[in-house]
Parts: sequence; C-alpha cells; structure tokens
Amino acid sequence: MHTADVDAAGTVPVIVANDLGRSHVRWGWFAAWCVVGGLYSLAFLGAFTIGVFVLPFALVATILLSRHHGDVSAIGVVSGLGAPLLYVAYLNRSGPGTICTTTRDGHSCVDEWSPLPWAAVGLILIVGAVVLFAKLRRVGRTGSA
Repeated sequence: MHTADVDAAGTVPVIVANDLGRSHVRWGWFAAWCVVGGLYSLAFLGAFTIGVFVLPFALVATILLSRHHGDVSAIGVVSGLGAPLLYVAYLNRSGPGTICTTTRDGHSCVDEWSPLPWAAVGLILIVGAVVLFAKLRRVGRTGSA
C-alpha cells in the first residue's frame, strides 16, 4: 500500500489515488473484508449462542487485514454485514406468522418473522458497499469523480 502521510498517532495511512486504482488486487481484499463483516454480523445475531465464539475470529481477522490492507477494500465489511441478514430472510421465507409442518412423527409449529425487512437491509448493505467500492476504484483510476 502506498501512503502519502500518516495521522498524528502514526497509525492510519492516507490513501493515495494511485493505490485505489489497483483493481486486480482490490476485489480480492474486498471479498476478504466481506468475510470479516459476515463474522461480525454472525457474532451479533448469535450473541447468546455462537456469537461469543465467532467474535474472536472477527477481531483477529480485522487486526491482520487492517495492518496490510486497511484501505478502501475495507468497505467490504459493510457488504459482509448484509450476508447473514439475507440468510435470516431465507430462514423466515414462509413468514410472518406461525408456520406448521407435518412429518412422519407428528407436526411442529414455529413463529417466523417477515423476511422482507431482513432482505431489504441485507440487500442495501451488500449492493451499497459494492457500488461504493466500484465507484472509488473508478475514481482512483481516472483521478476524478
């Protein structure tokens, strides 16, 4: 990563426009940051179950990626936050309401939420981050908006 300057603490690099234009590398790092965002989302959604076990992986991945690739590809975190929300929407695809299923051994009923809010927020996060990242890549290559 090319840096022009660092902040007062000496830790946060300022990104040079030339660094934004290396698109062949950036989409891979964007995807890596998406995984980190997905881990944070899982840690939050499953806070009382698996979240406490997922959070350390998210923190370690954040530290490792931010040391070497803390540039615009980090926008992928926002996109990654949306993926588990789409999964929740999928799980509640028959909702809202009480959904009963019959099996050979009997029947079971579950209450499901409406999948629309989950899907809407998930799509907004994913599409918004991808569009913003693509725009920043284009700006880095052309030097203008």
